[in-house]
Amino acid sequence: MKEYQTITEISGPLVYAEVDEAIGYDEIVEIETAQGETLRGQVLESSDGVVAIQVFEGTSGIDQNASVRFLGETMKMPVTEDLLGRVLDGSGRPIDDGPEIVPEERQDIVGAAINPYSREYPEEFIETGVSAIDGMNTLVRGQKLPIFSSSGQPHSELAMQIARQASVPEEEEGDDEEGSEFAVIFGAMGITQEEANEFMEDFERTGALERSVVFMNLADDPAVERTVTPRMVLTTAEYLAFEKDYHVLVILTDMTNYCEALREIGAAREEVPGRRGYPGYMYTDLAQLYERAGRIQGRDGSVTQIPILTMPGDDDTHPIPDLTGYITEGQIYVDPNLNSQGLQPPINVLPSLSRLMDDGIGEGLTREDHADVKDQMFAAYAEGEDLRDLVNIVGREALSELDNRYLDFADAFESEFVDQGFDQNRSIEETLEIGWDLISMLPKDALNRIDEEFIEEHYREDDSEREVIEAAD
Repeated sequence: MKEYQTITEISGPLVYAEVDEAIGYDEIVEIETAQGETLRGQVLESSDGVVAIQVFEGTSGIDQNASVRFLGETMKMPVTEDLLGRVLDGSGRPIDDGPEIVPEERQDIVGAAINPYSREYPEEFIETGVSAIDGMNTLVRGQKLPIFSSSGQPHSELAMQIARQASVPEEEEGDDEEGSEFAVIFGAMGITQEEANEFMEDFERTGALERSVVFMNLADDPAVERTVTPRMVLTTAEYLAFEKDYHVLVILTDMTNYCEALREIGAAREEVPGRRGYPGYMYTDLAQLYERAGRIQGRDGSVTQIPILTMPGDDDTHPIPDLTGYITEGQIYVDPNLNSQGLQPPINVLPSLSRLMDDGIGEGLTREDHADVKDQMFAAYAEGEDLRDLVNIVGREALSELDNRYLDFADAFESEFVDQGFDQNRSIEETLEIGWDLISMLPKDALNRIDEEFIEEHYREDDSEREVIEAAD
């Protein structure tokens, strides 16, 4: 191992050094300062005679007298099942005052791409306990379903709720083998200390930490570390899923902070910027993270992702949500208007979408009437939303009785179905029963998206209507 004292330039989080041998891309570097401090870095660019190194702990204290050692290997994550219940910093080091981690393996954080031929199609239900997701935009194992929010919205509370409530339905009775266990890997990037404390208090209070691994990169940590955190998270998730047969739910918040770190590093490298100053390769970089979700044939485990991003200016055409939408299978919208009305969680189901939902619901997965109930509620809520605009012009008195029922349905849908509080965990059965209560506000002849068989079984006629029908008979 050679040691160099050939640093020529320091620019932001980057250090440039002259070398006389071939240095590999992504190779890990140790930099020893004149004060005896050892900092870690990674080769970002390697050309003839000069390498660019991004330093994880920041370049403070580094000068031309510092020594640079190239370790000849890429960055690796020490993985073991004992990571469950632990809290780590953004680069994978324990910060919970627990014992040292004794790894079973050390795996490359870049990961191995899943061969498309070996992928299994995601089609098994994950229950989050949140009606607006389970009932209307269902999450399935192996899916990547982002949450689109904006600054000041309670996306952190929604993330915590999903982390502590998410579960997979019990394996069918009669199986000899035990079902795969469920784990949550929580990766926080660029969050404040206050947010970090809230996350940890919630994890510890509810006992969710026992089945979780938490990675914390704070706002005052170096931006370079932020680019490593999601890769550490996903390497841990892949190990638990594909080698230990866990069903793993990965929650990454906030992807906007991750992309800002990419932009900061790109500016330090004087790269030609792309749209709004973000690197032109940001689409590729995000795809490398999101495409690590999925299932593999012959493996019992799965990796499911819920990335959370705050849209700057609440603009979903911004490069970060725009590119994320291209790569992922849908999105969940956290709506500022619903939040201002006090709904918890304030999820707007109309622009939200789960592209894999239809394959993950129905008989044997959730319930046979799930798809019909979802379709009818979507249609009725959309009709009610349109009528709200009309009411502002002509008033409710000018509307028909059916139109007024649609308006009442829209109000009840928000107050009874969407609004459930951040501490309430609803089973899919409870969610669908609430759905039938709401659908029963509409006359039977308006239910044009539900099978007659399900209407006969589940429709609840209003007592006053039943009296009118009996009197007519």
